[in-house]
Amino acid sequence: MAYLQLRGIEKFFGEHRAIKGIDLTIQQGEFIVFVGPSGCGKSTLLRLIAGLENIDGGTLMLDGRDITDQPSSKRDLAMVFQSYALYPHMSVYENMSFALKLAKVDKQVIDEKVQNAARILNLTQYLQRTPKELSGGQRQRVAIGRAIVRAPKVFLFDEPLSNLDAALRGQTRVEIAKLHRDLGATTIYVTHDQVEAMTLADRVVVLRDGVIEQVGTPLELYDKPANQFVAQFIGTPQMNVVPLPQLPSPVQQQAPAGAEGGAIGLRPENITVRNTGATPVPGQVDLVEALGAETLIYVSTPSGAQFVARQNDRTGLRAGDAVSLDIDASHAHWFDPNGRVVARQTA
Repeated sequence: MAYLQLRGIEKFFGEHRAIKGIDLTIQQGEFIVFVGPSGCGKSTLLRLIAGLENIDGGTLMLDGRDITDQPSSKRDLAMVFQSYALYPHMSVYENMSFALKLAKVDKQVIDEKVQNAARILNLTQYLQRTPKELSGGQRQRVAIGRAIVRAPKVFLFDEPLSNLDAALRGQTRVEIAKLHRDLGATTIYVTHDQVEAMTLADRVVVLRDGVIEQVGTPLELYDKPANQFVAQFIGTPQMNVVPLPQLPSPVQQQAPAGAEGGAIGLRPENITVRNTGATPVPGQVDLVEALGAETLIYVSTPSGAQFVARQNDRTGLRAGDAVSLDIDASHAHWFDPNGRVVARQTA
């Protein structure tokens, strides 16, 4: 039986139907990530689960209990916001214990819970400091600690790392993954960053315009996207998607029935840059991104197609150099004119 179940969840803002009948089941202990472009409805859906917005249609079940119309305080959920939302005049200890004090929990129990959460999050030495005395990463850990002490049934994270710099994002991402593993908690995490989605999630929910495009493990979405939108949204850099008429004839001839007027999708690792004349596909280098462990080479062809190739070795190529492309269609995803997958090859 599903631990958290969304059945036909809808949300309207005036005449605008923001969430369009979402169905989703989440098992106990899962780490679920909602991902999608800005305005897709991922934060709205999280707020509906949290009880911060009213559900206009459908049913929300938690551990066998209907919480659709329950106030946020009665749902046994804890939310961590992007903005930390700490009380500036309170110490770390007071911030973390505040909800328990309101619930009139015994002082000794409160102290045990706060000390335990502080130990898990490496905050013990900061318990008497105020938020202004902490770094951004430490403030976010306090916000997470405040959620931990409540021991909720589900943790809800709304883009918790977006205010942190790149180094802190990476560090805190590892801490959140470890925390989830140690606590075994059910977690729903909203992000626009697909790297966070790919590295944290047991399953990823890809949203667009208030509907779910696909649900699956990170590698399922990477290897077997349901459509062109998911294919291009998951993966960095994104999948090369090229209209069939811009492909060389030998590749066009491999297109399956149903792909007429559509496109081919190829991951950057399935494109190899060769010396000029080595293959029938000429091109010109537009940009080389030397990232150290890997190199990304952006190439345009005379037909107007643009490709990005990923390779593990370094290159002496520069923008403007003439090259040729080796296109490995054995790993192609073929899309019809509406972006639906008609065939994929993973040989």
